[in-house]
Amino acid sequence: MSIRTPLRRALARVVVTGVVAAGLVAVPGTAHAATYSAPLTTAIADLPVAAEVRTGYSRTLFPHWIDADGDGCHTRNEVLIAEADDPVTVGSGCSLSGGRWFSYYDRVSWYQTSDVDIDHMVPLAEAWDSGARTWSTSERQGFANDLGDYRSLVGVTDNVNQSKGDKDIAEWLPQYDRCRYLREFVAVKHRWRLSVDAAEKSAMNSLASSCTNTTITVTLAR
Repeated sequence: MSIRTPLRRALARVVVTGVVAAGLVAVPGTAHAATYSAPLTTAIADLPVAAEVRTGYSRTLFPHWIDADGDGCHTRNEVLIAEADDPVTVGSGCSLSGGRWFSYYDRVSWYQTSDVDIDHMVPLAEAWDSGARTWSTSERQGFANDLGDYRSLVGVTDNVNQSKGDKDIAEWLPQYDRCRYLREFVAVKHRWRLSVDAAEKSAMNSLASSCTNTTITVTLAR
């Protein structure tokens, strides 16, 4: 089983930049974008703490999946194409055949796209709770379809993704590779300038104590 890398995702995926159809903004270009970089423990400490607010949340407030670059493949299929460990054939209407997908949450490989969900590393409802409720619709669309950072969207076993639901790190962790999951969750929180609640930060610090203090670097999306 091969493990995906940031370089592989960057080469395989069509990165959305600038302004997309209908005037909705996707992920900003990276040429002059600000970045954040810090060791994991510092990155956790730097996350602002705020109470979560679910009031007013609806999944429809995060439009997805969109075909931002107009190539006929919406975001879900863009991720599947990028993350395939075996070659994928892209047919008419972006139908996919062939391919194999490795779900690092449970270390299982799948050969049918129907067995793979595209997980929002930071769930949509969790993003809403943590600051996205104040964003514009275009910013929420950008978050929900973020092809600009390989950590934002990840293909995983469908029922494992369903068990995660809208839970944060204090409420759910994958069976395997929990340090990787923590690093990626923290990275996405920083990329989109989202807060954490007290229980979430405590859980992050507890898990980080058993992880290598790897530096996290992100391009800020907003």
